[in-house]
Amino acid sequence: MKLFIGYASSEGQTRKIARHIADRLVDQGHSVELSALGEAGPVDLARFDRAVLGGSLHAGQYQRVLSEFAADHAEALNTMPTLMLSVSLAAAGHDAEDWRGLDHILSDFTKATGWTPGKVVQVAGAYTPAQYDVFRRFIMRRIIAAKDPEADPGHAIEYTDWDALDAKMDAWIGDFEEKLG
Repeated sequence: MKLFIGYASSEGQTRKIARHIADRLVDQGHSVELSALGEAGPVDLARFDRAVLGGSLHAGQYQRVLSEFAADHAEALNTMPTLMLSVSLAAAGHDAEDWRGLDHILSDFTKATGWTPGKVVQVAGAYTPAQYDVFRRFIMRRIIAAKDPEADPGHAIEYTDWDALDAKMDAWIGDFEEKLG
């Protein structure tokens, strides 16, 4: 199977997640093209069997490059099996209000772009204070203090559950292979 994995990353966690998935899929015998969407240039999605797009949430929005790519390729994306990786610190918690917020943001994204992902995986991101400007550091420290009161706001914390992510990706790939099968 040939897969396109495109991502937008602000501090690097979405890039790390996309590379992890690409490596895992290649190890399973799949062909993968991994691309930072800001550097992708023209992409002919007809060359691929499936597509995975990933982006992170900041202030209630995904990166512009992800939204633009999804809108520009909505017709092709809507005709193939797709998965969206939505990376955020909200996905690290169990707060019902946060999860409703994630659903609302995704709904706005699909309306704005015209692409409805076949599957969405909410992935917990990372807290990386060294990567933030002064304003973002202040905001992120407040979020971390509320979400994870035990955390040291001066140190980076990775919340990504790699085993859960692998299981979700394996299930998504397995569903497609079963249908072919």
